Amino acid sequence: MKASQRLLVKKSVNPANFNKGGLEKTLSAFSLTMMGVGAIVGSGIFITPGIIAAKYAGPAAMLSFVIAAVVCSLAALCYAEFSSTIPLAGSAYTYVYTVFGEFLAWILGWSLISEYLFAVSSVAVSWSSYFQNLMSGFGLKLPTFLTAAAGTAGVSGAGFNLIAFVVVLAVSLLLVGGLQESTRVNSIMVIVKILVIVLFIGVAIFFVKPANYHPFMPHGVSGLVKGASLAFYAYIGFDAVSTASEEVKNPKRNMPIGIVGSLVVASILYVAMAAVLVGVVHYSKLNVGDPVAYALAVIYQNWAAGIVSLGAVVGMTTVLIVMLYGGTRLLFAISRDGLLPKVFRTVSPHTKVPVKSTWIFGIIASVFAAVIPLDKIAELVNIGTLFAFAMVSIGVVFLRRHETLQQINSSFKVPFYPVLPVVSFLACVYLMLNLQAFTWHMFGIWLVIGIVIYFAYSYRHSRIRAGLRAKESKS
Repeated sequence: MKASQRLLVKKSVNPANFNKGGLEKTLSAFSLTMMGVGAIVGSGIFITPGIIAAKYAGPAAMLSFVIAAVVCSLAALCYAEFSSTIPLAGSAYTYVYTVFGEFLAWILGWSLISEYLFAVSSVAVSWSSYFQNLMSGFGLKLPTFLTAAAGTAGVSGAGFNLIAFVVVLAVSLLLVGGLQESTRVNSIMVIVKILVIVLFIGVAIFFVKPANYHPFMPHGVSGLVKGASLAFYAYIGFDAVSTASEEVKNPKRNMPIGIVGSLVVASILYVAMAAVLVGVVHYSKLNVGDPVAYALAVIYQNWAAGIVSLGAVVGMTTVLIVMLYGGTRLLFAISRDGLLPKVFRTVSPHTKVPVKSTWIFGIIASVFAAVIPLDKIAELVNIGTLFAFAMVSIGVVFLRRHETLQQINSSFKVPFYPVLPVVSFLACVYLMLNLQAFTWHMFGIWLVIGIVIYFAYSYRHSRIRAGLRAKESKS
């Protein structure tokens, strides 16, 4: 076999092995939907609607969220077909391994590691800030050098964000306790978060002024589209649901419900929040760090501001749970294929959870959150996600042509095939090309590190390639 063929060797999929991964099947459609909402609806719902309205779309911010939801739904439908056809851990990494081959799968998997790792770290830093605000309300305050990373504005010398460090370790402890317990806590927090959002909408809707909706699109269609580009990133997170495929009861039915259902619920919440927010406060005044709290102050409903802050903390906690979970299951899948050391695939016989993988991933993310400034660790999240969306979207075309997978009775098929997958691929590539140059440079450095690791370790330890070598030695 030629070297180029070895790099693109594909993972064979045997439906008989779908229930033999070692992970316990405990997740229902409701659990998956709560995971998706938990990942998508974080602190961003209390911030991004105001920023989009003030800087780009004006009162039409609600439509920006609709457009972004449509673009995301294209990728979500592609994920739903893959996850119901190949119910294995690893999400996009496993899908690409099956239809495109090992090297591209490794590149994508390595990119997704950055998405989950830096997403957890950046959310932990934001969680720390909101938590400190809550503490200050009770007159409690930690020293600055224990609440801000080195390099943060106003902090000289070394810094260590203790709160961000501790919250990631706390979530890791929750996850190693078992998936059923983790999803139960996540579901409760998601319900609390939704109630807080509904509370704001229920209170603020009585103060809506129709005059605030005029002009509806002050910056025209271009402003609407730019707002949609920002709104797109608010929806990032639903792909983490697909990492749970191997731990889902009846994945052919529940995976599409969980992925699409979570996106629908999140979209309704974002659109409703934006619609009420711009109706209460003129869009030109919403370019603030806490637009929801600002709106409550404008209508003299300060009593609800503390509840909203609590909702933001709870919202970010659910994001931490789901993204940290997604990262550990990704490492589990890559390790099971031999591309990472076997320590990442060791499953506890008691909790059926990859405990070592969870702690390793959690400790690294907690250190990053503690010592690296937020504006630096958030750069790699978006491009890694869009790369995954693009590969999964175009991958559906190859999935339909796969001889073995054609025989699997998937319960979900992407409609308007092949137009919809191709349109989704092009939309994701377009958004990638609009990312800033610094993000591309950081992404390039990350990929170079990944390629070095692949040829130094993964290529030689690949289980699929080991099987090929065994066959060749016999022949």
